[in-house]
Amino acid sequence: MQTPRYGASNRKLVDKAIKAKKTRYECPKCKKYKLVRKGNALWNCKGCDGTFAGGAYSFSSESGEIAKRLVAEYSKSS
Repeated sequence: MQTPRYGASNRKLVDKAIKAKKTRYECPKCKKYKLVRKGNALWNCKGCDGTFAGGAYSFSSESGEIAKRLVAEYSKSS
């Protein structure tokens, strides 16, 4: 963030979110590092042209990982 206002901790949080948003992630379908953010929680792979839902600023969020584990656990027990 370029402005000196709002405190150091808030600037660090914003910088971390912007860096995570611009990072390329690994595509779960083709395993290439070409997954980029298309919109809020929408991610598009430039390699296989797949569209995925994820976190707002990073492809995987903490709540998404928890939900994935719960679904896997419930599917094993059924």
